[in-house]
Amino acid sequence: MEEQKIREALKRRVVTAYGNRPRTLIIEELGLRHGLARIDLAVVNGSIHGFEIKSEYDRLIRLAQQATVFNQVFDRLTLVAAEKHLEAARRIVPHWWGLLAVKQRRNRQVEFVTIRKTRQNPRPDPCAVAKLLWREEALEVLGEFGIADPYTRETRASIYAALAGVTTLSRLRARVRDRLLNRQAWRSDAQRTSCDG
Repeated sequence: MEEQKIREALKRRVVTAYGNRPRTLIIEELGLRHGLARIDLAVVNGSIHGFEIKSEYDRLIRLAQQATVFNQVFDRLTLVAAEKHLEAARRIVPHWWGLLAVKQRRNRQVEFVTIRKTRQNPRPDPCAVAKLLWREEALEVLGEFGIADPYTRETRASIYAALAGVTTLSRLRARVRDRLLNRQAWRSDAQRTSCDG
């Protein structure tokens, strides 16, 4: 089964699951850590939940590296994988990741089977979470904490480090989610779906 078919079915499943919730955004191919990695699907609402797809045609060779980046950023993560990958994937991704097996029914429809439910990420990295913001957004948030002026000419790295150190992780994640939900000018190749009715 091809990844695009899995992605389309997963997106329908996510829209069905989260579509009733106000202020929900679904983003395909969300870039992380300024291009270091991309996750196949992200859902932003009261948390940020990432979904990574591994079809039967994929190899798991990059999954450990991807997981390292994803673990720094997301509140929750789910691996959506062909059955043949599940055993190996269990050894690669942390125990708090959810696992969804992908099957194809006789009518060629995609079926998802929950193997393991997702749990809260125990240790996201505040600086990596801050890097979900664009530079100007990060400066705006620093301004809300009253310390943007000294950083207007600083590098992005300095701005993100300052932002990660000025508040709690919980407050930072809330500000980042708010900026993502309200962002108007996404890059042209990002496909987003708003579930705001």
